[in-house]
Amino acid sequence: MAAELTAPELIAKHRPTLDQALEAIRTRAYWSPHPEHPKAYGEHGSLDAAAGKAAFDDLLGTRLDLGQAGTDDWVGGEISPYGIELGVSYPHADLDALLPAMKAGQPAWRDAGAEVRAVVCLEILKRISDRTHEFAHAVMHTSGQAFLMAFQAGGPHAQDRGLEAVAYAYAEQVRTPESAEWSKPQGKRDPLVLTKNFTPVPRGIGLVIGCNTFPTWNGYPGLFASLATGNAVLVKPHPRAVLPLALTVRIAREVLTEAGFAADLVALAAERPGEGIAKALATRPEIRIIDYTGSTSFGDWLEANARQAQVYTEKAGVNTVIVHSTDDYKGMLSNLAFSLSLYSGQMCTTPQNLLIPREGILTDQGPKTFDEVTADLARAVDGLLGDDARANALLGAIVNPDVKARLEAAAGLGEVALASREIGNPEFPGAVVRTPVIVKLDGAKPDAEAAYMSECFGPVSFAVALDSVTDAVELLRRTVREKGAMTVGAYTTDSEVERAIEEVCLEEAAQLSFNLTGGVFVNQTAAFSDFHGSGGNPAANAALCDGAFVANRFRVVEVRHQG
Repeated sequence: MAAELTAPELIAKHRPTLDQALEAIRTRAYWSPHPEHPKAYGEHGSLDAAAGKAAFDDLLGTRLDLGQAGTDDWVGGEISPYGIELGVSYPHADLDALLPAMKAGQPAWRDAGAEVRAVVCLEILKRISDRTHEFAHAVMHTSGQAFLMAFQAGGPHAQDRGLEAVAYAYAEQVRTPESAEWSKPQGKRDPLVLTKNFTPVPRGIGLVIGCNTFPTWNGYPGLFASLATGNAVLVKPHPRAVLPLALTVRIAREVLTEAGFAADLVALAAERPGEGIAKALATRPEIRIIDYTGSTSFGDWLEANARQAQVYTEKAGVNTVIVHSTDDYKGMLSNLAFSLSLYSGQMCTTPQNLLIPREGILTDQGPKTFDEVTADLARAVDGLLGDDARANALLGAIVNPDVKARLEAAAGLGEVALASREIGNPEFPGAVVRTPVIVKLDGAKPDAEAAYMSECFGPVSFAVALDSVTDAVELLRRTVREKGAMTVGAYTTDSEVERAIEEVCLEEAAQLSFNLTGGVFVNQTAAFSDFHGSGGNPAANAALCDGAFVANRFRVVEVRHQG
C-alpha cells in the first residue's frame, strides 16, 4: 500500500517546528509549540474539553486492540487513584513473535534518514497534542494528578520533552555528513581517492519502562529519542498506568503505517497482574537500549544486569533546600509551600530536606528563629490548602498505599510542625487526599539521620536544625554525593554562602535554584531550557535532555569506495 503521508509532505509540514526546536535548544530561551491552556484546543482537528472527556469515557471498559504482532492474551485491571475502575484491556505479547517483527521494520526506518524520522516523530506528537484533553483524563486517572496538572504535565509539557528529544537526536545525527570525497596527495603519484558514506545506524530495540506518577512526561523523552535515532521501541508501562502510553503507542503505529513504515516499530508490552516482565525483558539480547524511571533498587539492578543494553535511569534522590536568609520572607514561604504541596509531593523533584541554621535566619521581616521559620511555613501550607476545592486542585490523589503509609509513619520520626489532614473530594469520594506533613529533626542527633538521609517519597518534608550554614552546606554535599538529588534549592542574601552552595552543586553535579519567590518553583523544569537531572549524581545517570541522552542510541557506520 502506498504511503498516505509522503516524506516531502511531512517535511513541509513539520520542518519549521523542528528548526524552531533546534534554535530553542541552542539558545535555551522560552519556547513551546504546545499550548498550556485547555481553552486553546478545539480547532484545527484538536479535541475540545467536552470531546476529550467523551473520548476518554468511550475508552472505559473496552479492548484497546493495537493490531501488533504476537498478541496471545488480553490484560488489564487499572483502578484510578480517584476510585474508578478503568476496565480497559490491552494486548499481551508473545515476545518471541513480537520482537522479531519489531526488528524487521528497522532497516527501512534506518534508511529513511534523520530528517524523515524526525518529521514522522513530529507528526506523532502533533496527533497526540490534538488529543491533549483525552490524554489529560487518562493521565489523571492513572497517576492521581489533579486534572489541570495532568493536562499540562501529561500533555503539553510531556509533548515538549518528546520534541526536545527529537531535536537533540536530529542534531547529533547530522553532525556527521552523509558523504565525503576524500583525496590524499601522494606527491608525484596520483592521489589516494575514496568516497566515504556515513550512516547513523540504530543500536536495536529500545525498551521504555514507564512510571506510575508521570507516564507521558517521563516516558516520551526515551521513546522519541530512540525512535528518532532509528530504533524500534517497546513500551512497558507501569501496570497501574498503562492507558496514556497505550494511546501513545496506538497513535505512533497509525502514523508509521500512513508514512509507509512498519507499525511494529512501536509496540506495547502490557503484563498480567503480578507477572513482572521488566527483568525478563530488560535482559533479552534484542533489547539494546533501556529507559527507566522509578526506584533506586530496580534502577541499580538494571545498570548491573542489563549489560547488553545502553541503560538510562532516573531513580530516587533526597532533594534539599538550604534556608539561610532572604529579602522576601513571605515570597519564600509561599514558594516553598506550593513546592511541598504540588501533586502531594509525588514528584522526583519535590524538596524533602529543609536545612535551617539552629539560631535562625535573617529576613526582611527581621530575624526568625528555627521554630518561627517552621511554624510560619506550616501556616503558609495551611493557608494555601485551607480551601478544600483549592487543595484538591493542587494535591491530586495519593497514587498508591505505600505513599500513604510513609506519610502516616513520618509523624513518628520527630516533632510535627505541620500535621497532615484528610481532605474529601466530592467528585471522587474514593480518592485518598492528604495534605503534607512537616517534621522537625535535630541534625546533631544520630537517630535523626536515618530519616533525613533516606528518600521519603510523597508529601513528607523534614525541617533539619543545624549548628551553622557551613554544616548545612556540608550536609548538602554528603546528601548529593551519597543519595543523589534531582533538585537543590537555596535561599540566601550572602554572596559567600551563595558561592559555597554553588560550588558544591558544581562539584557534585546537582541542578540548583536560588531564591525562588515567585511563580517558578524548584520542582518544575521547562523543556528546551532546563535540564531535568544531571546524570552526574546517584539520582540519575542521564539528563533530560542533552546530547549524551541521544548520542549513544545510534552508531555511525562508514562505507568506503575507492575511486
